[in-house]
Amino acid sequence: MTVEVSNSPIFTQEKDTDLQVLIEVIPEKIRNKLLSHPNIEELLEVVLDLGRPPEARFLGVNELIDTGEVKQSDIDFSVDKVGMFGADNRAGIERTLHRISAIRNRGGKVVGITFRVGRAVYGTIRIIEDLVTSGKSVLLLGKPGVGKTTMLREVARVLADDAGKRVIVVDTSNEIAGDGDIPHRAIGRARRMQVPSPTEQHGVMIEAVENHMPEVIVIDEIGTEREANAARTIAERGVQLVATAHGNQLENLIMNPTLSDLVGGIQTVTLGDIEARRRRTQKTVLERNAPPTFDILVEIQGWNVVTVHDDVASTVDRMLRKQSVSSEVRSLSKEGTIESHTSVETANVNSPSNNERVNGNGYQESPDKFFSESAKITSVLPYGVNRGRIDQIIKSLNAPLALVGDMKVADLVVTTKNYHRRGTQALKTAEKMGKPVFVLRRNTVNQIEQFVRAIVRESEGRSVSDADRSLAVLEAEKAALRAGKGESDIELRPQNSHIRRLQHQVATEYGLGSSSVGREPKRRVVISSE
Repeated sequence: MTVEVSNSPIFTQEKDTDLQVLIEVIPEKIRNKLLSHPNIEELLEVVLDLGRPPEARFLGVNELIDTGEVKQSDIDFSVDKVGMFGADNRAGIERTLHRISAIRNRGGKVVGITFRVGRAVYGTIRIIEDLVTSGKSVLLLGKPGVGKTTMLREVARVLADDAGKRVIVVDTSNEIAGDGDIPHRAIGRARRMQVPSPTEQHGVMIEAVENHMPEVIVIDEIGTEREANAARTIAERGVQLVATAHGNQLENLIMNPTLSDLVGGIQTVTLGDIEARRRRTQKTVLERNAPPTFDILVEIQGWNVVTVHDDVASTVDRMLRKQSVSSEVRSLSKEGTIESHTSVETANVNSPSNNERVNGNGYQESPDKFFSESAKITSVLPYGVNRGRIDQIIKSLNAPLALVGDMKVADLVVTTKNYHRRGTQALKTAEKMGKPVFVLRRNTVNQIEQFVRAIVRESEGRSVSDADRSLAVLEAEKAALRAGKGESDIELRPQNSHIRRLQHQVATEYGLGSSSVGREPKRRVVISSE
């Protein structure tokens, strides 16, 4: 399905190249060949390697330049013109976007040079402009040379000039705003902070927030664990991030141990026997560890084609559980029309099952995400449970739950097994006030999500489901903990025979006695310490 979202007039991209300035630092015999080339305006790179013919690289085509082998004198000519290379073996030309990179031998002598043409292309982010101006943090993903930095440069200008925001560009190797102390006009009114060495990028990222009060920080190539940690710190302070990283797809990032924290981090969780049987999975599974640093992820397929994941948290969770994942594919035509369609990738199913539905835009989504708008809002007090995680899950599921900090207004309290064992005064107060206290076995994303879904189903009076079973097991575990402290004959809520059997299993696992009393439909389990 194709949906037209924009009907603008014929669209042209304006390019700012300063190509002549770069050509002048290339040896004359090679320079003359380049200037006479019919596709000079499409030049991407010029490569000089000692003892080999020079090479010109255009979009999709590499051509050898017929000038003979490159000599040391040719390389020395360019080195003298360029001047000093930095610690990352990169140099530039002042107030341009061109990048010149050196290859050295073991003795440190330059034996190869790559001249990369830097272009400011205005209009490249029309395809994602609504995303970057939304105020949410956006991560651009793509392989080298696909245009990530060019888009990032335009993002800085649009947010600074058009949106009027305070934008700071953290510019490692002067890749975004060009060489020299005066940034290139392509970033508009955005301010630029240069990074002395690539190893110091994470420090400059934090310095930008602490010293200059930005609303947006733009970063090129987050590639280390320190930089990923700095990005999370910035996001937690409420500053919008727009950044790039290498990788073709979101899956690459999920399985990258260095950068997975950008999308929430991945942890290995060992499930209990009951939970593993319920999921029909192995006992050891992968789960998201925390809320993602970036709200939106854009996979750049080409200059005019991108794939958008507008809810990274939900997408990562579904990928880890091998469920179907929908994404938006956007393309920009030569006429400037942005077209959008939905791509659905499935792991275990090839088409929507009875438990899924397709919305009007072609998205295949789980009905669990669409709770009744008329459902009662339940006030939840998290005690010892990661507030950020539960808030993220409530938002991603659109659940009618509200987090509160006052025991008096809370409808219920959710805590972890470790906190419940301590018998703190707060939990004792909750029980005295008659507030239901739900105990999670672990402070994990999956446990919290099961709790949220179960509470919502209960409040809406839905039929028994997997989430309800999990809630009944949690109730039995809570009773088992109380019985372990000396209480006896703790009655659970009425359940059907299947769920009562699960609750009896919980009592057995804790070394406690249990029995069923009453008649259907009010038959229930009693857990005792004997």
